[in-house]
Formats: sequence, C-alpha cells, structure tokens
Amino acid sequence: MIVTKNHAWIMLRLLFVLLFTGLLFYVFIWVFKATYPFWLAAILVWMFYPLIRLLRQRLRLPNTLAVIVTLLLSISALLGALTGIIFLIVIGVRHLSQFIPQWIESTSREVQSFFNETLFPFWQGLTGAFDTLSPEQQDAVGTGITTLGTRLAESFTEGGQGFTEALRSIVIFVPTSIVVIVFVFIAFYFIGKDWERIFGYMYQKTPAVFMKKSKAFKTMFQYRVFGFIRAQVVLMLIASLIVLIGLAILQVENAVTIAFIVGIAEILPYLGSGTILIPWMIYMFLTGSIGMGIGLAVVYAVTVLVRQSIEPKVLSTSMNLNALAVLIALFAGFQLFGVAGVFLGPFLLVIFVILKDIGVMNDLLRFVRYGFVDEKEEKEIVIRPK
Repeated sequence: MIVTKNHAWIMLRLLFVLLFTGLLFYVFIWVFKATYPFWLAAILVWMFYPLIRLLRQRLRLPNTLAVIVTLLLSISALLGALTGIIFLIVIGVRHLSQFIPQWIESTSREVQSFFNETLFPFWQGLTGAFDTLSPEQQDAVGTGITTLGTRLAESFTEGGQGFTEALRSIVIFVPTSIVVIVFVFIAFYFIGKDWERIFGYMYQKTPAVFMKKSKAFKTMFQYRVFGFIRAQVVLMLIASLIVLIGLAILQVENAVTIAFIVGIAEILPYLGSGTILIPWMIYMFLTGSIGMGIGLAVVYAVTVLVRQSIEPKVLSTSMNLNALAVLIALFAGFQLFGVAGVFLGPFLLVIFVILKDIGVMNDLLRFVRYGFVDEKEEKEIVIRPK
C-alpha cells in the first residue's frame, strides 16, 4: 500500500479529533466537579421551566414570583417524597419490631444448639486426635493455628478500619450534601429568573449550526432519558410481581408490602432485590426453616435470571437502542467503572447514539476524510461506506 500525502493528512486529522475529544471530556469532568450544583440547578430549571411559563401566562404572575412559586413547589415535592419514604420506613420498622425479639431468641437457640451438638463434639474429637500426634506434628499444628489467628486479627483490623472510614465518609457527606442542596436551590432561583436572557445570550453567541445540533440533541436526549426511566419502572414492576407470586406461594404474610419494597430495592445497582432477600434467606437457614430458605433462594434466583435476561431488551425497546449494544454497554461499564458503570455504560451509549443520529459523527468523519470544506464543496461530498 502506497501512503500518499492525503493519507498522512487523514491520519493527522484523526489524531487531532481523538486528542481534542479526550481533552474536551477531561475539561468537562473537571468543570463539572467544580460547579456541579449549578449544573444540577440548570437541569432542574430546564425540567420545571414549562411550569414557570404556565404560571406566567395563565396566572399572570411576574417572572420572579413564578420562579419562587416553582421553587417552593419543587421543595414541597421533595419534602413530600422524603416524608413518604420515612413513613414507609417507620411502618416497616414498627412491623419488624414485633418479630425481631422472637427472631433473636430463636436464632440464639439455634446457634447454641449448633455449638452444643456440632462444634463442641467436633472440638473434642480434634483434641483427642491432637494428643495422639508426635511433638513435631503438634508444633506444626500450633504454628499453623498461630498464623491463622494472626491473619484473622489482621482481617478484623482492616475491617474495623474500613468501617471507621465509612463512618467518617458519612459524617463528611451529610453536611456537604446540605451545603450542595442550599447552593442548588439558590442557583435555581437566579438561573430560573434569568433563564430566557441566559438562553438568548447563548443563542446569539453560538453559531447557527451548533444551535441546530443542540436542539436536535435536546429532543433526542429527552426521548431516551424518559425511555430509560420508563424501562427502570418496568423492571421494578416485573421484579415486584415475581417476588409477590413467590411469596404468595410460600404463604408469607404482608406479601404485597414486601414485594413493593423489594421492587424499590431493584433500583440499587448490582445488589437489587438481594439487599432484602439474601439476609432474609440466610436468617431462615440459621433458624432451621430450611424450606422457607430454599423457597426464598428460588425466588431470588428467578428474579435475578428474569431481570438479567430481559433488561437489555427492555432498555433497548424503551430507548430505541440495539439490545446487543446495551448488553455490551452494561458489561463494559461494570468492568470499567464498577457498580456506577451499570448506569454510566448505557448513558455513554445513549450519548454516542444521539451524536450519531443528529449527524455529529458523520460531520467528524467528513472532517477526517476531507478536512474543512465550504458549503459548495460540502454539497458535492458524499461519504460512501467501504
């Protein structure tokens, strides 16, 4: 293959696009970390601005008053949601408090019975076998036990340090979150009050081609974000239905309430319904309720299998994406970013697909192959797939 001057320019432009994209991504992450309360406020204003416009047009409220009313309504909705969640937690704790003493008592009996009937006879057998060993063998066993004890002590120490760090992070997180929320609400007021002026200034200073792309991006992003929310609701409802059927078969009391709570837990990445079903299942095995433990294990396994099998399809249908691409994005996101990647992977896939749909990828490909061209030359260029 003969490398021409044109090929060299193509490679240079491709390298420039890759470097510029990486730099842009890095700058965006840095700016977002430094100013994320204001970004969150801008997103909230964008979401609630139709209500602000409605209050101005229908109730003839001044712009400032409409923003304040919308802010108060959003705060009331947030507080109402938090109150509802706290109310559900209080009801759940009150319900559990009726059974916790009985569970602790039965668990203590089972542990004591297991110690007396299994561990103690086993220890007596080990002691008798230890006496029959030679002095060298006894020393070797003693050294092994000492090493095991040292490693267990180190493990407990590391676990204690990790627990302390977690508590420290929580103590730091709470006041930081309060400060962030205050800044978000203050920024909501100022951004909402000057929203049209800010948007008008951006509209004047931004080239028309970028405004056209941004409007198309906004439309596609709204469609796919609402599709993602719809998909998560569908998955939560399916998980709740599976758990409800399983608990009804097992004849568990308050099956509807438990299934509803498990469905809400499905929003947690990676853990999901296991947050509730796994501890419950372990408790059943410890207390000797083997049948109930096996039943809960089956319910959990069915829930996980059904979710893993239908999640790519539900996401792809709701967000108009390829099911295989969603599956790859889920796995790659989890491998690269951990638990957060379960959400970040599909999100990045959505951004990529939107950029492709509105023609940004096509424009970049045209730039890599032909460089900067004027409108007359652009009409004559047709990019044909190889």
